[in-house]
Amino acid sequence: MATKVLPPKQLQNLRFFITRSLNTSSSSKTTSAVSPLNLAEKPETPIQEPPTIVQDHAKPSILDFNDHQKLFSNLPTTKLLRASSNLHMVSIGPLVDFGMRVMNSRIMETDNIVRDVVLEAVRHTFYKHFCAGEDVVEARRCIERVNEAGLRVMLDFAVEYTSNNDACDHNLKGFLDSVQSAMSLPPSSVSSVVAKVTAMLPLSLLERVSDLLRWQQRDPSFNLPWKQRSFPVFSGSSPLYHTLEKPEPLTPQEETDLQSGQERLWKLCEKCVQANIPLTVDAEHISVQPAIDYLTYLTAIKYNKNDNPIVYGTIQAYLKDAKERLLLATKAVDEMGVPMGFKLVRGAYMSSERKIASSLGYESPIHNTIQETHACYNDCAAFMLENIANSSNAVILATHNVESGRLAATKAIDLGIEKRNRKLEFAQLYGMSDALSFGLRNAGFLVSKYTPYGPIQMVIPYLLRRAEENRGLLSASSIDRDLMRKELKRRLKAAIF
Repeated sequence: MATKVLPPKQLQNLRFFITRSLNTSSSSKTTSAVSPLNLAEKPETPIQEPPTIVQDHAKPSILDFNDHQKLFSNLPTTKLLRASSNLHMVSIGPLVDFGMRVMNSRIMETDNIVRDVVLEAVRHTFYKHFCAGEDVVEARRCIERVNEAGLRVMLDFAVEYTSNNDACDHNLKGFLDSVQSAMSLPPSSVSSVVAKVTAMLPLSLLERVSDLLRWQQRDPSFNLPWKQRSFPVFSGSSPLYHTLEKPEPLTPQEETDLQSGQERLWKLCEKCVQANIPLTVDAEHISVQPAIDYLTYLTAIKYNKNDNPIVYGTIQAYLKDAKERLLLATKAVDEMGVPMGFKLVRGAYMSSERKIASSLGYESPIHNTIQETHACYNDCAAFMLENIANSSNAVILATHNVESGRLAATKAIDLGIEKRNRKLEFAQLYGMSDALSFGLRNAGFLVSKYTPYGPIQMVIPYLLRRAEENRGLLSASSIDRDLMRKELKRRLKAAIF
C-alpha cells in the first residue's frame, strides 16, 4: 500500500498537538464559579484541593477577580443574596443526594401532594437559579436582564430524549419559537439557539444509526445506503464497545424516520439562517453521539456558507478521543471549504459513561484524571484559537475553569484576535460561573450565558446534572460563593457605616 503524504497544512495541525499546548494549566487547580444573575461546563471529578485563583504577579493578569465590587456591580443585593443562598444549598452533599433520590423516585411519576410540594420547592430555588422560565415570554425577560449585565444568551429550549415522531414534531415547534423570539430582540442579544438532536429524532433511532456507523468504522466495507458525505465522526481511538455485534440494516420505516429527523434539523437551521442566528447542537451520551455528529455535520455542509458558520457542533474534552476527532473534523472542513463552528466543553455525562463502560468490561472513555481533562481542553482551545485566526471557522469556549479562561484569553490576544470578533465567544451556564463571565466581559470579550427554559418537569434532567456538578464544598461553585460572600459583606458594611 502506498504511503500517504499529508499536505503541509495538515502536518502543521498535527504538529500543533504534539509540540504546542496550553498545558501550563494541566497541573492547576480547578477554579469554577456560579451565577447570581439567575441569569455544559461541567467538571469531571471531585477536586482534591480547595480551588484558588493563581495569578502571576510578574505579568498583569488579563482577567481580574480581585475586585468583587466591580465583578458584581450590575447585580442588585437581593439577587446576589438569593444566588449565594442557592449555591450554598447545592454545596451541601447530603442535601443534594437526598434531593436527587427524591427527584429520581417513583414519587415524581404520579400526581400526588408530595410531588407537588417537591416541584414547588425546586421551582423557587434551583429552577429559578439555573433556568430562564417556563416559556419564551419568561425567557425573554431573563434575556433582557442578562443583556443589561453586558452578556449575551445561548437560548436553549431544554427538551431532550423523545421516543416518537409526534413528540419530535412538537419539539421542533418549540425550537422554532425560540428562534422567532430571538428575532424579536435587539441584534446580538442572543448569540445562538441551542438544540439537542435527541429532541428531534427518537432516541432508539439515534442508537440504531450510531450502531451502524460504529460497525462501518470497524469494517469500512459495510455498506450504509442512506449515508451521505459528512465529516469524520470517529478517530482511531474512538470507543466502539457499544456495538459488539453486526447490526441489522435500517428498515424502510427507520430510513423514512431518519430522513424526517434530518428535515426537522434542516427546517430549524433554515429559520436560523433567516434570523442570522447560529444554531449550536449539543453533545450528549456517546451511545448516540456518532449519529448526532453525523447529522450536525451534514447540516453544516448544507447551510454553512460564505464564511458564515451558522451550525456549531460540540466537542467534549473529557473524552480521550476528543483532540483527535477535532483534528480530523477541521482537516475535513478545510478540504471541503466549509466554514464550521465548534463549541468546546468538558462534558456532563461522566458518571453514566464510566458505568456503561465498566458494565461491558471496557476502559472508561473519560480521561483518567481531571488534570488530563484540563490539558485536553486547553490543547483543543489553543488549537481552535490558532485555527480561527487563519480561517473562517469559529469557536465557543464554554468553560467554568478560571485558568482555562485566562489562558484562552491570553492566547487570543497574543494571536491578534479582536476581542469583539464574532468568531470567538466565551460561555458559561446560566446560574454558574458569573465571576468568570464578568471577568471576561470586563476584559472586553464576547461572553454568553447558556440559558435553558421550559416547564419544570421537562428540565428536571438538566437540573439534576447541575445539582450533581455543584455538590460539595470543593465543587465548581466555590469561587463564586466566596466572591459573593465578600461582596455581600462589603455592601453590608457600607450600609451600616
